[in-house]
Amino acid sequence: MSISQQAFLRDAMRRLNLTRDLFAARIGVKRRALDTWLLPEGSQEFRSMPEVVERFVGEIVQNRDLLEKYTQSAQSGPLRDRIASNGKHQLLSVDQFTRESAEDLFRVADMMQPIARRRKVSRVLEGAVLGNLFFEASTRTRVSFGSAFCRLGGAVCDTTGFTFSSMAKGESIYDTSRVMSGYVDALVVRHPEKGSVAEFAAATNIPVVNAGDGPGEHPSQALLDLYTILTEFSRLGKLLDGAHVAMVGDLKYGRTVHSLIKLLSLYKGIKFSLVAPRGLEMPQYIIEQAARNGNVIEQKSSLAEGLHGADVIYATRVQKERFVGEDAESVYTPDFQVGKAIIDAYCSPDTIVMHPLPRDSREGANDLSTDLNDDSRLAIFRQTDNGIPIRMAIFAVLLGVEDLVQHSMRDVTWKHPSHVGPDDSSFHGLD
Repeated sequence: MSISQQAFLRDAMRRLNLTRDLFAARIGVKRRALDTWLLPEGSQEFRSMPEVVERFVGEIVQNRDLLEKYTQSAQSGPLRDRIASNGKHQLLSVDQFTRESAEDLFRVADMMQPIARRRKVSRVLEGAVLGNLFFEASTRTRVSFGSAFCRLGGAVCDTTGFTFSSMAKGESIYDTSRVMSGYVDALVVRHPEKGSVAEFAAATNIPVVNAGDGPGEHPSQALLDLYTILTEFSRLGKLLDGAHVAMVGDLKYGRTVHSLIKLLSLYKGIKFSLVAPRGLEMPQYIIEQAARNGNVIEQKSSLAEGLHGADVIYATRVQKERFVGEDAESVYTPDFQVGKAIIDAYCSPDTIVMHPLPRDSREGANDLSTDLNDDSRLAIFRQTDNGIPIRMAIFAVLLGVEDLVQHSMRDVTWKHPSHVGPDDSSFHGLD
């Protein structure tokens, strides 16, 4: 196979829209055998699937009527052209994606996993330079984008905050973008004002990625969130169509939920429970966009109502820094803090708990509780780890090198741990 066994099987399950149990039954193997085939090749329990299984799975995928839409999308041109914004290879909004193109990107991310997990290296972006322009404070997103670009062989130039930018001297967004475009081959931009990244993109023809524009959108975060949900559901034997997703916290200013709910609405029959303090509800225009494909949106006033039976809980920090007239003290209460007690009371053992981070772990902050840190349902670190392969996939697609990655890989020469965190769950980063 030209792709890894893990990516091949995950791709087949996605295309056939089957859980692991149903997929195993369809191809006539035991679930345990399938699980060993789906492990990364460096895992101790990894097993190669028999050649007859590979041929059989390939025949099923090729003959499946449901795959017509996938073959049509593949024939319509490169992925970078299908997700282009105004004819440019830039990523500004999740509105650029269909369900098919998002899942095509996830297949590229699957291919990136050996590199993201420090088992392989690739130099397909050797010589390319990324401009990481963050005019708003960031740690994870800025480093994640830089790490993803470096793992493909590129180099990164960083700048953080207005203080160290010529924009503090009155330079326009247009001038800044045009000047930087002469220095670098791609731009990642975060800016506190909604719509500002689109202004950067309008002034250049090089790839521009929106890393967050105020309360607007955060498309790469939403993509890694959706990728995480699909990966976790695959592990648990669930389908995203028909799932129950609860979003909790600041849904008015939380740009991550704005992008994520629009991506999730590409799936069918999803029940959204939106739980927010008064005055911080999800904007109506986003609710209207999400209410498609038979999706149901319910706005709840308490965690007990919203979390009951949820498959996914997506908690968000209250964005006090973006408040315009709201009283921070009146909405920042324990009533909206997601913790172990309420999850145990209203959710199942296979509920997934997510958060875009950072979470405020200080006493009295009432953000996602730290008493879930040792709970395997907490997926926040698996979620952040997924940011690397997703952002690698974004760069590879926008710069047109995704087809070169597989053949460019070679083994790493340094020693690396099997688990990044000492207390990670047994399936963390391995499945």
